Amino acid sequence: MTAGSFPETAGRASVPFDAKGLLDILGVAAIVIDARGRIVLWSPQAEALFGYRADEALGRYIARLIVGAEHREEALRLFGEVLRGGATWAGTFPVQHKDGSTREVEFRNMRLTDDLGGLYALGIAADRAVVERVETGLALSDRLVSQSPIGLAVLDTDLRYVLVNPALERINGVPAALHIGRRIADMLPRIDAAALETALREVLATGRPLLDHPTTGRTPADPEHEHTWSVSFYRLDGAEGQVLGVAASVIDVTEQQDADAEANRSRRRLALVADASARVGTTLEVDRTADELAGVVVPELADIAAVDVLDSVLALRRPGVPEAGPELFRALAVKTSGPTEALPAADPPGAVAMYGADRLVTRCVHTGLPVLVEHVGPADLPRIARSPEAADQLRRAGVHSYLAVPLIARGEVLGALDLKRDRNPLPFDGDDVLLATELAARAAVSIDNARWYQSVRNSAVTLQRSLLPGTPPERAGLEVASRYQPAQASSEVGGDWYDVIPLPDDKTALVVGDVMGSGIDAAATMGRLRTATCAFADLDLSPAQVLRHLDRITAGLEHYIATCLFAVHDPRLGRCRIANAGHLPPVRIPADGPAELVRLSTGVPLGVGGGTFRTARIPFRPGDVLVLYTDGLVETRDAAIDDRLAVLVDLLDGARGPLEETCDMLLKALRRPGAQDDVALLVARSTA
Repeated sequence: MTAGSFPETAGRASVPFDAKGLLDILGVAAIVIDARGRIVLWSPQAEALFGYRADEALGRYIARLIVGAEHREEALRLFGEVLRGGATWAGTFPVQHKDGSTREVEFRNMRLTDDLGGLYALGIAADRAVVERVETGLALSDRLVSQSPIGLAVLDTDLRYVLVNPALERINGVPAALHIGRRIADMLPRIDAAALETALREVLATGRPLLDHPTTGRTPADPEHEHTWSVSFYRLDGAEGQVLGVAASVIDVTEQQDADAEANRSRRRLALVADASARVGTTLEVDRTADELAGVVVPELADIAAVDVLDSVLALRRPGVPEAGPELFRALAVKTSGPTEALPAADPPGAVAMYGADRLVTRCVHTGLPVLVEHVGPADLPRIARSPEAADQLRRAGVHSYLAVPLIARGEVLGALDLKRDRNPLPFDGDDVLLATELAARAAVSIDNARWYQSVRNSAVTLQRSLLPGTPPERAGLEVASRYQPAQASSEVGGDWYDVIPLPDDKTALVVGDVMGSGIDAAATMGRLRTATCAFADLDLSPAQVLRHLDRITAGLEHYIATCLFAVHDPRLGRCRIANAGHLPPVRIPADGPAELVRLSTGVPLGVGGGTFRTARIPFRPGDVLVLYTDGLVETRDAAIDDRLAVLVDLLDGARGPLEETCDMLLKALRRPGAQDDVALLVARSTA
């Protein structure tokens, strides 16, 4: 190519330049100058950079066109050095724009030689401000990638690494250079690479980013521990929309996840303690309290829970903490989180079993300390199970962790809370020991209260029953059936009583009474009143007179009052004489008519003093039935007494069978579970 040929090619410089990307951003201009300093090639970018069209620039001297007078000497010197020495010059030079302004332009100049030996200078130029902006952006991008604490990677469309930053290099524990060209599964075989690649392909196909996707596994950086990462994927698109690959960011969130898990665990533990406070100890029943404790810990704390109490503790025989030897346990409750072969291995509630000193539950009550076996092995099962068969059942059920904590109240070891895990894969740990100990301590106080209360209550019931008559005596012209049912275990026994007292001339006194109050004192007062009633009945007094004498006696019994119905049956006259001291009315069932309440003058309860009692006479012919009862049979907290009395009359209206069956029917129909009052029931039928 000769110098003279350049003008012929000048028109070709205006051919549209269709490149896209970084060069377009920089607006790089290309200028070719011959050995005399004339412009022979002028790119479209040069027009944008200097303001001159190609037809204005081609053939003109470069120094006169774009270099100011004050800089021309320096420009010519640099131009000569490039042509003579063949060196490449790069730097910033001020140029003059067509509009008269001066701009700093970044140049890279080099010598060119054509096939005929002609010399030319090629100038590559770009606006200095644009170059600085791009350089800053690139430097910032490089810094962000290389110094980011977040793991960053770029994968191509085949999902092979093309870039890995130092943070990801540390996370994966593999040098960045070894990543290049390889897939995720090649680098990280102990994570679910297939799931990640599926997600990456979805991002490549749709362009929708995947944000904060959790994944877990182990990497060569920490092969002994499971980690959790939050990964995000973004598709990379070229300037013309072509898919270049996908960018990935990786953040290790293991510590955060562990902290969140621990916080959630703490919240669940607090909730469990609060739940136990509300659910355990709702009654004064030992069995019920133990069942409530087992129900609270399953499944939140254990898959299998058993509450076993020392049998001597329930009998109030144990003076202190045991020290050695076998122990006799009574099982109170067993709960499981679902069907399991481990359930038959546990002692059923109510069962009594002797466990040797080598048993872990025995060691727990002997030492008063928790016993923890984090990982149950074959050698541990015989010390946990009650028998070799039970040990085999625990093995088949997959019991892998065991914990026993003592039930301690007021310094006394009552028994143990026995916990096992077969479904929950985590072993018991120190936090579980603390939680179980806290729950056991709370429940132990309730169990201790219940066992002492139950002992006192049993004494009261025993006293109550000893003071009541046995089988009612057979009387001429009268058939009698009776029942006494104490309050449920959550309430103290009351002072209800009944009596059948033989009188002269084939007469019979029928008595039902209720001492207000509960416990041993009420039972003792009932016994004194019953004795006095029998004594006054022997004097052949009218029912009203008997009640007046009882009223005076009761007034001296230290604030106790009582209600009482006193009736005398006379078979020769076919009638009953009845007086009432504040008691509920009896029910009469005529042999040939409907049942009805007997309307009586109520009178005041015994012990109030100054009351007036009246004797009423009602017919009581052969086949008639008279029903006397205490308020525990009919009174409830959620129904009016008149409604309950109406139910009683309706039930008795259809009761024409044996008296024993009538008693059972009334208790079954009217007595509610957990009733908090005693019931005394006396049913008499005239047979003559």
